[in-house]
Amino acid sequence: MIIAVDGMGGDNAPGEVVSGCVMAINEYKDIEIIITGPEEKITEEINKYNFDKKRIRVLDAKEVITTNESPVLALKRKKESSLYKALQLVKNGEAAAVVSAGSTGALMAGASLIIGRIKGIDRVALAPLMPGKNAAFMIVDAGANVDCKPQYLVQFALMGKVYFESVLNINKPSVGLANIGSEEEKGNELTKSAYKLLKETDINFVGNVEPRDVSSGDVNIVVCDGFVGNTILKTYEGVASNILKMLKEEIMSSLKSKIGGLLLSGVFKKFKKKFDYTEYGGSAFLGTKGICIKAHGSSDSNAFKHAIKQAKICYDNNVIEKIQNELEKSVTIQ
Repeated sequence: MIIAVDGMGGDNAPGEVVSGCVMAINEYKDIEIIITGPEEKITEEINKYNFDKKRIRVLDAKEVITTNESPVLALKRKKESSLYKALQLVKNGEAAAVVSAGSTGALMAGASLIIGRIKGIDRVALAPLMPGKNAAFMIVDAGANVDCKPQYLVQFALMGKVYFESVLNINKPSVGLANIGSEEEKGNELTKSAYKLLKETDINFVGNVEPRDVSSGDVNIVVCDGFVGNTILKTYEGVASNILKMLKEEIMSSLKSKIGGLLLSGVFKKFKKKFDYTEYGGSAFLGTKGICIKAHGSSDSNAFKHAIKQAKICYDNNVIEKIQNELEKSVTIQ
């Protein structure tokens, strides 16, 4: 399997990107990586490590797409950018997957416009796995599509179902609709219409899920429009981060609490690991003809390694083909 990695995407590029690629190469023996970016700069980072140099290649790309640029315009104007060239590798069949920690908007636009959508999919969806109290859960969509139609949410549910069954080996994963109440009649026109369609679909639809219940992980897949999904995602990340900071401040506030913290250090490490995004690697863009993984903008080398691992798992489990098959056997909803 060949994976294209955007060498200049993210806050810590290219150092942490290259380091993560080397970690992945050393751990997974059946992958090769093409890193896109300024050849001299990327090669300088690569030369810091000892590994099988034949398994990482560099594709020179002089330009970088930043997060404050218009995604579509940037892709049109910067065809020498590291992200554009990584996407082209997948489009041309030279790589099976692309991994980037760069602009979410540009990766989403490129996934749709350059790689293309699977036939029958109206919108590509960002689908991060999140740590829950009882199990990990997925939000679909988490920010790619601010405005949605009811049938989009049904497609999100079907794609999430395939991911859980193929990658996480969970049979008949539960699907819930993010809403302001659990009753069927609650919500706006989008959620009311989507509820009716989801009930008619051959999935394990469990009804509406209120945001306060999402974090339990009792519902495997939470579907919503990108505005709601991104709000849930960022609120969840913010609360988790602040809880960890508050715990640390309280532990360090006195000698007595420091001793208590030392005794409970093992518990705190396990708790922190549960909320560590680097263990999840990144978010899959579901609905594209090629595998697209969006790594967190602040990803370190460990996060990049896991993002590459996620791409490999999707490839090994034929996620793209299985989404196509799921759409073919499902009733087309207009």
